[in-house]
Amino acid sequence: MNFDGFLTTEQAAERLGIKTESVYTFARRLDGFPQPTRIGRTLLWQATDLDSWRAAHPARQRGST
Repeated sequence: MNFDGFLTTEQAAERLGIKTESVYTFARRLDGFPQPTRIGRTLLWQATDLDSWRAAHPARQRGST
């Protein structure tokens, strides 16, 4: 299998700007969130799928208080 274009969970979290735990939570709970490919015990995420999801779901802007 060619792993080009796939990211580890840690890389996926960094790419999306969220915590690693949130990647797992989003995959379980959010309809339309990209699902990982399992290779042994490792979950790999398709980078293009994550980018498409992020484009449709922009990051929230945090207020400065």
